[in-house]
Amino acid sequence: MTAANSTPIAVVRIVDLETGGNGPHEVCEIGWQDVVQTQDGRWQLDVERGSLMVNPGRPISPETKAVHHILDSDVAGAPLWREVASSVLQPRRPLVALAAHRAAFEQRYCTARLTGGAEWICTWKCALRLWPDLPRFSNQMLRYLRMPEGLVHELGLPAHRALPDAYVTAHHLRDMLNEAPLEKLLAWSAEPGLLPRIPSGPGRGKPWDHVDMEIVQHFLTDRDRDVRFTAETEIARRGGEPAREPSPAQGRLL
Repeated sequence: MTAANSTPIAVVRIVDLETGGNGPHEVCEIGWQDVVQTQDGRWQLDVERGSLMVNPGRPISPETKAVHHILDSDVAGAPLWREVASSVLQPRRPLVALAAHRAAFEQRYCTARLTGGAEWICTWKCALRLWPDLPRFSNQMLRYLRMPEGLVHELGLPAHRALPDAYVTAHHLRDMLNEAPLEKLLAWSAEPGLLPRIPSGPGRGKPWDHVDMEIVQHFLTDRDRDVRFTAETEIARRGGEPAREPSPAQGRLL
């Protein structure tokens, strides 16, 4: 971590949200962990982290309680999302980006108005690009498949709470930023996910370049835009028509 009196070159804030499950604005917890670039150009976790309870304005659903175990009594006296969001998403220290695992979920609540129009890094999309040989890409699976250096096991628990999840994601992002330029991560994050393997059908589990063109073309009409984008990209790689322009949303879980 950076010393208290050092000045980082750049700061990315990783955020994680837990929600009440009853509507589009019902955040019940936000956690954050900063990753900073130091004078030698390397990225590392910073001392700046935290979490806040948020009043979702109505009872939390039993389904989401079963995931994060946040009770209505835990958030009864907390501020509303609109009252607290900007203080976390636009801190006094300047940020070069916000980040989250499966960032499309956080972006539903962290709108441009609340973030000041900040750019986003999606660590799920970047993991697909940087570590395509891994079998799974969820935040917690990456944690145990990769075992990132310096990750204190207890600080990453309990899973599915905002600060521990942001802390785990920050270790993935630190390593990504030390492998690829910030600009590359931002560019990948602006596109749909590039899936390393065929998700279904006769070629399920195979790398895209291991199947016939006919199989690849079959996925051009898939309902999942990540699948469509990956098929288009593979066809373009083989000399076919280039991939179409991406739209900002993400598809289903891998």
